[in-house]
Amino acid sequence: MMVGGLARMGSRLTVVVAAVVLLIAGCATTNDSGGGGGGGGGGDKVIALLLPETKTTRYEAQDRPNFERRVKELCPDCKLLYSNADQDPAKQQDQAEAAITNGAKVIVISAVDVKSASSIAAKAKQSQVGVISYGRLVADADLDYYVSIDPFKVGQQQGEALLTALKEKGKAKPSVVMINGAPTDSNSGPYKKGAHSVLDPAGVTVAKEYDTPDWSPDKAQQEMEQAITAVGKDGFDGVYVANDGMASGAIAALKGANIDPADRPVTGQDAELAAIQRILTGEQLMTVYQPIRQIAETSAELAVDMVNGKTAEAAALAKSKVDNGHEQVPSVLLDTIVVTKDNIKDTVVAEGFLKAEQICSGPAAAACGDAGLS
Repeated sequence: MMVGGLARMGSRLTVVVAAVVLLIAGCATTNDSGGGGGGGGGGDKVIALLLPETKTTRYEAQDRPNFERRVKELCPDCKLLYSNADQDPAKQQDQAEAAITNGAKVIVISAVDVKSASSIAAKAKQSQVGVISYGRLVADADLDYYVSIDPFKVGQQQGEALLTALKEKGKAKPSVVMINGAPTDSNSGPYKKGAHSVLDPAGVTVAKEYDTPDWSPDKAQQEMEQAITAVGKDGFDGVYVANDGMASGAIAALKGANIDPADRPVTGQDAELAAIQRILTGEQLMTVYQPIRQIAETSAELAVDMVNGKTAEAAALAKSKVDNGHEQVPSVLLDTIVVTKDNIKDTVVAEGFLKAEQICSGPAAAACGDAGLS
């Protein structure tokens, strides 16, 4: 009886073990089918969006939601992975590796550091993951596509607006302070060169010039304070600032030194809400509106085409070529628009980028009537 019981127990154990083995095999098959070139999730349509920082408000307020919305419109069964690196290249590297491990088939990356991000692109390619460079061109890397604007043209637009304002103020030989973007951003150099291409031939003197780490408004404020200390309150006539976030810092420094920002034209870029409000109140001269929604939507369209294997459709979108030091990258370059008080309604409001009721609040509300916003 004991022998028979043991035999029956052994038989049951064999059945259980066999069942467990089958279960494990089934799970392994499921994981493998979701793996493919990226280490998990092969049959899944997984797209990763990696953005660089949060100090510039556009990334969380505009880029991310517009990208995610367009992906879902085009591909309801696509899975989205999102990460923000908080201006930390090492963190972005970890986020990219995690995206690959979690089955990403395409990585859309706005790099914190365009040089170090080449290793992200290399790892993605080794894992058969596509790479779209978003806004900032990853250097010396094998990329599938690049979606952005022409940064040299943006610098020219900023320089021309500043030069015109200085001439209108009767400044025959103007002097300016230049607060440029982060050296780790591929666009910063062309912005600066574009501005210089306008200001230098016009005889504008650059009293002080800074390249600002991390595009930080706080650091821009410190740089402007240093410039005021070095050249004096009357040692400059205007301020070239590469984006709106840093413009807020420069304007804070002007106010702190009891200088009226309306008397010293300050440039910007990104059409941030706070910047549009400053333009209305006269504290900021202008901004450049990047078609962020178009950049986000175009990148989403390319990513969806790639995960669906529609290479011809993707190639048809990217008709330009941009050299990143490694190759001529198929690119989509979108137009930018100078925004002043006179065309806020016809640009950022008309395109739905900002709403009039958002803009017409606080100190800016009183100026909305003249701008046709209320």
